[in-house]
Amino acid sequence: MEGPSSPEEILRGLDPEQLEAARSVRGPVCILAGAGTGKTRAITHRIAYAVASGVVPEQQILAVTFTTRAAGEMRGRLRALGAPRVQARTFHAAALRQLSYFWPQAVGGPKPTLLDSKIGLVADAGRSCGLQLDRPGLRDLASEIEWSKVTQIRPADYEAAVVKAGRTPPMLARDVARAYDAYEELRRERNLLDFESMLELTAAVITDSPSIAEQVRKQYRYFVVDEFQDVNPLQKLLLDAWLGDRDDICVVGDPNQTIYSFAGATPGYLTGFSVAYPHATFVRLVRDYRSTPQVVRVANTALQAAGAAAGVAREHRLELVAQRPDGPDPVYAEYDDEPAEATAVARRIAALVESGTPAREVAVLFRTNSQSAAYEQALADAGVSYTLRGATQFFDRPEIKKALHTLRGASQGEDDAPLVATVRHILQQPQIGLTETAPEGRQARERWESLAALAQLSEDVAAERSGATMADFVAELEARAATEHAPGLEGVTLASLHAAKGLEWDAVFLVGLTEGMLPIIYAEEPEQVEEERRLFYVGVTRAREHLGMSWALARSPGGRKTRKPSRFLDGLRPASPSLAAQRGERRKQAKTIQCRVCAATLIEAAERKLGRCADCPSDYDEALLERLRDWRRETATEQKVPAYVVFTDATLQAIAEREPSGVTQLAGISGVGAVKLERYGQAVLALCAGQPAPVSGEQGDTE
Repeated sequence: MEGPSSPEEILRGLDPEQLEAARSVRGPVCILAGAGTGKTRAITHRIAYAVASGVVPEQQILAVTFTTRAAGEMRGRLRALGAPRVQARTFHAAALRQLSYFWPQAVGGPKPTLLDSKIGLVADAGRSCGLQLDRPGLRDLASEIEWSKVTQIRPADYEAAVVKAGRTPPMLARDVARAYDAYEELRRERNLLDFESMLELTAAVITDSPSIAEQVRKQYRYFVVDEFQDVNPLQKLLLDAWLGDRDDICVVGDPNQTIYSFAGATPGYLTGFSVAYPHATFVRLVRDYRSTPQVVRVANTALQAAGAAAGVAREHRLELVAQRPDGPDPVYAEYDDEPAEATAVARRIAALVESGTPAREVAVLFRTNSQSAAYEQALADAGVSYTLRGATQFFDRPEIKKALHTLRGASQGEDDAPLVATVRHILQQPQIGLTETAPEGRQARERWESLAALAQLSEDVAAERSGATMADFVAELEARAATEHAPGLEGVTLASLHAAKGLEWDAVFLVGLTEGMLPIIYAEEPEQVEEERRLFYVGVTRAREHLGMSWALARSPGGRKTRKPSRFLDGLRPASPSLAAQRGERRKQAKTIQCRVCAATLIEAAERKLGRCADCPSDYDEALLERLRDWRRETATEQKVPAYVVFTDATLQAIAEREPSGVTQLAGISGVGAVKLERYGQAVLALCAGQPAPVSGEQGDTE
């Protein structure tokens, strides 16, 4: 792709602060960039302008960030700006490349194997110490070893270090120290490297060998580090080794988005940049181009309430200035219980999607992954597809690797074949497994959605490029894989607040906002509570236009309503009298569901849907259930949606058990909302009456 024709053309369209950052082509430079202020735009234009102006050759630039997605986005923007040879990598990718290159010279012997996961080795180390750990225990121990290594704490110093840090270990500190020591011994014996050891060894190779240091510093003379508030001591050690005594470095970050302190990250390197470099240039980006004034107001107010424990992050707080037109006011909602909250949020999302907001532009964000299940069920009941963030990277998924291999082979002799039909034919081969409709089951559905995204991408490529061939499609996929630019998975995003960092959506729903959940119950120290506040701020600033915030007073229907809204909502949510009135109205409308067999109060969502306890006997027409399943499969195929979007298995079971004879009875079944009643009511009632379902286009109003 051809870039801008001149250095000044590169700067066209930047706002005054972005322009100041881009023109500051010599380091040291510190860019404090608030959420949504265009920091990636500023730093990529700065790099491209420095290259076009002759300040530095593009091959001598190393831009470092924290995720492969961010690095890929940066490379894509730099290509468009005429600087395709700039190295934009994560800390780990850059270190691995250098260590592999210098290994024969610096270390010699067989290269170690890089560990993708610590869990197996941690399990061996734990067993050698007599520790019996389940899977969650192994994950906790692995995380504690990672924290120790990135903060440069050795096993012998661990017990004293956790006391000094005010950190609560997942087990007895002496047991962690013993397992950590055993882990390191086994790692060395087996010639293994974990990611932390790789960074440490790369820094040591550069520091201990003047000739290697000279080569590295000759290759890279110009550094840019994104998300500098997330740098940990080990990464800073490697960065210092790269820099040597030079100061041509530009760092970018926001101390009020520091949310990884538990993993060893510290904003101190960012907030202390002026001490390390007294002659540094500082630029502040505060114009928020992402969010409406209503969303920005919530974000600013949330940080204004930060206490003294916020420390330097409070001193460096950026007051965002909204640049977008007005939008809708944020919505605050209180519910009696978690199922009611999930159901209401799903209905609001369904209404947004019905009114034209793409499902992929909606997110539900929560503090812990355990909160996801209720929203998966509620969205499925509402007929809204969803995708879970935090799974394996798209191009690393086994089904995608297999599909790419097959597509690559097919591209050798398929230039004249119709692109879309050929791609679908290949993906539907048994060894790959794309089917017309999504299967049931979370893992099977995720696999199906990945393959469906490839098929959809072929349609997009064919629509954008007339005459596109299989070779063109494979080239597009390989370019995307190189930059971690995965095709969009259609569906509402469900993600933890930590996993949402760096992303944005048109509509964001922050759920479960209660004391004990946000801030999380184990955030006891003031500094920990302030980090939870920053996590709330990150969640708010993911929203472009629609922002919903909700909480539930009890976990289960009929439970004691003892929960309190999060303190982070103080000064934001409406006055309590109005909330009390809403609560009173909802209590009037609340419905206790009893098992129709034994009359017990039903708590679990699946049992409430069935109308009986899971272990209570039930008679139903098996032939009717099969007819309903066949109809659902045909309907899903016709509408090109996963089967669960039509009705879940639990809802079909409930329909078969109750055999509704009219609209009122059908509407009384959990999982049959107004939208589904309108779409499918007549067909379902016909099937229950032993009649054929009306064909597509014949179903009218159910009233």
